[in-house]
Amino acid sequence: MSTNPNPGTLNDYSKEKQAVALTSIAAAVLLTSLKLIVGIWTGSLGIISEAMHSALDLVAAAITYVSVRLSDKPADTEHPFGHGKVEHLSAFIETGLLIVTCAWIFWEAIRRLFFHDVHVKPSLWAFGVMFISITLDTFRSRALFRVARKYNSQALEADALHFSTDVYSSTVVILGLVLVYVSEQSHIRWLRVADPVAALVVAGIIVYISVRLGKKTVDALVDAAPSGTSALIGEAVSRVAGVLSLDRIRTRESGSRLFVDLRLTLASNISLEHAKSVADMVEGEVHRLFPSADVVIHTTPQEPSSGDLVAKIRAVAHRQNFLVHEVRAYEVRGRVNVHLDLEVDPQLRLAEAHDRSTQLESEIKANLPEVNEVNVHLEPLLVKVETGDEAPIDHVGVEKKLAELARETAGVLDCHSVEAHQVGGNVVVRLHCTLKPDLPIAKVHDITEILEFKFRQAFPQISKITIHAEPLGKS
Repeated sequence: MSTNPNPGTLNDYSKEKQAVALTSIAAAVLLTSLKLIVGIWTGSLGIISEAMHSALDLVAAAITYVSVRLSDKPADTEHPFGHGKVEHLSAFIETGLLIVTCAWIFWEAIRRLFFHDVHVKPSLWAFGVMFISITLDTFRSRALFRVARKYNSQALEADALHFSTDVYSSTVVILGLVLVYVSEQSHIRWLRVADPVAALVVAGIIVYISVRLGKKTVDALVDAAPSGTSALIGEAVSRVAGVLSLDRIRTRESGSRLFVDLRLTLASNISLEHAKSVADMVEGEVHRLFPSADVVIHTTPQEPSSGDLVAKIRAVAHRQNFLVHEVRAYEVRGRVNVHLDLEVDPQLRLAEAHDRSTQLESEIKANLPEVNEVNVHLEPLLVKVETGDEAPIDHVGVEKKLAELARETAGVLDCHSVEAHQVGGNVVVRLHCTLKPDLPIAKVHDITEILEFKFRQAFPQISKITIHAEPLGKS
C-alpha cells in the first residue's frame, strides 16, 4: 500500500525546490567574488577564509541543485524506491568539502599565528562586503529553510545550514577586523592576531556544523530510523480498532519521502475484507502524521488460545480456504466430536464435494489430535442474486398463526413484518421478532430456533425462514 503525489503537484514542488537552489547559486557567486577580492586586497585571513567558505557554498549549492533535480525523478524499474537518496549523497559530499576547507583554514591560521606575520589592512570595503554577506546569507538561508521544511528536503536543509552559519562566521570576521583596527589605533600588539584567531573560530563553527550534517546524512544513507518517527507511528497505530499488536515497525528516509514498513497482528478468523479495512485505517493514521509516506503493511492472524478449540478449528479451515459456519464441538466421555457446515460450489458433483469435506476432516484431525471425529454438512455456496416473486400464500393466515405461535413461545414478545417470496422452487419467509433486550444472544438463538421449528411444522411448504431478532423499543 503506498501513496504518491500526483504528477502536477510533483512538478510544482520540483520547480520551487530548483528555483530556490538556483537563487542560492547566484548569491554564492556574488559573495565569493566580493570576499575574495576584498580579502586579497586587505590581506585578511578572516575574509579569505570566508571567501573559501563561500566558494564551498557555491560548490554545495551547485551540487544541491543537481541533486534536487535528480531526486525528484519518479521511481523506475532500477530504482523502485525512487531517487531520493541522491539528496543524502549530495549532503554527504558537502560535508566532506567543508572538512577540507576547515583543514586549509586551520593550517593558514596556525602559520600566521606562529610562523609568518601578515599585515591586515582593515577598510570600509572589508566591513562593507561582510555586511553585504550577512544580509544576503540571512535572506537566502531563510528561503532555503522554508522550502526545505515544506518539502522535507535534506539537500536544501544542508544548503540552508551552510548559509545560516555564514551569518555567524561573518560576524566573527567583522569582530576580528574591528580588533585589528583597534590594535593599529591603540598600538596594542597582541590584538593583531585577532584576524587569524577569528579564522580559527570560523573554522570551528564549520567543523561543528559539518559533524551535525555528516551524522544526519550518514544516518539517512544507512537507513537509520528518523528520530521520533517510530514512536509517533506506533502510538497512532495502537489506537486503531482491530489492531491487536504492532509486531514490527521499520522507517527510513529517502530524500523527502518516508518509507514505513509495519507488521500487525489481527484477530484470527476475520475475513480478508475486514483485514484490509483495518490495514486501510492504519495507513490513514500514518498519512495523517506523514502525508507523503510510502506505507507497506503486513498482517498476521493471532494464534487461537490453547483452550479455544472452536477458534482453532476455524483457523485450520480458513488456512486451507474452506468456508465453514455453524462450528460446534462436543466432548463425550473424553472424546471430542466436531460438527460444522461447509459451503461448496453449487455446481460440484457429490463425489467432488465429498472429497472436499474429506480433505477438511483430515486437515482438522492432523492439526488437532484431540479431535476424534468430524462430521461435515455440505451446503451450496450462494454465488449470485436469485430472482424472486411474491409467494402465493395466505399472508393473513400466516400472520395469524405466527401471532399464535409467538404467544406460545416463552421469551417472544411480538412477531411482525412478515414477507414471503417465491425463489425458484422454494418459498422464503423473513420476519421480525421482538424479545427482551437483556437476553443473552445464546438464549435469543435458542428461542428463534424453537420458533422456526414450530413455524415449519405449521407451514411445511416454506423451505427457508429468516428471523430477525430485535430488542423491545427498537425496530
